[in-house]
Amino acid sequence: MEPTETELMLKGYGLTTAELFYHMPDYTHVLNSYVWQEYDLAPDHPALFKFVEFWQREIDGPLHSVRFTHRKLLSSGEWHNQVGEFALH
Repeated sequence: MEPTETELMLKGYGLTTAELFYHMPDYTHVLNSYVWQEYDLAPDHPALFKFVEFWQREIDGPLHSVRFTHRKLLSSGEWHNQVGEFALH
């Protein structure tokens, strides 16, 4: 079973967004872009590098460049488990 997004964030994962620019296979002078987003660990970014390796191995459009950003959405000190119930009416 895969971990939930909250479990990943508590383990130190953050959201990595990458924009990959690549040459169109039939029109080599034309660049296109593809946006990829996944939870990943900084600073090594293993999921991003795995995806780039997949692209280079399986996709016909050769990469021109990759631009990415990483944002840690939650740290373990910011999350508190709250248990409670509010009754209305």
